[in-house]
Amino acid sequence: MGGRAGAVLAGALVVGLGLAPGTAAAQMPTRVGTCVATTISRIGTRFSDKLVKPKGDGIDEGTSVDLKNGVYGISYAYIDAIARSRVGDRVMTCLVALPTGCPKGDDRGKMYTTTNLRTLDSWTLPDSQHMCGGA
Repeated sequence: MGGRAGAVLAGALVVGLGLAPGTAAAQMPTRVGTCVATTISRIGTRFSDKLVKPKGDGIDEGTSVDLKNGVYGISYAYIDAIARSRVGDRVMTCLVALPTGCPKGDDRGKMYTTTNLRTLDSWTLPDSQHMCGGA
């Protein structure tokens, strides 16, 4: 990691490592560049609560992950970094982008980068399958 973003995340990781048990229900980050520590509450596909690795037959149910603070991430693809994670793992999640030009009341499309503090794997996912104004 380099530059300002790396410095912010590195500082956030130090804070996250010192969490006491019960402090993982932090608020969702609301400003781009802000990060909060929380835990993984669910890992699954777009359709079920169990993440299944694709068999190579072209059928891929994607990946979804819920964090205790309410952040939700979803992908049409299987995400190895999330597959290596476990429910209860401590993570640091950062708001990295907000949608623009959205219809009033439609704020889908926030992008979050999340780092698992056990595996040190990271992923960046939107909070919806469709961006604002989409399907």
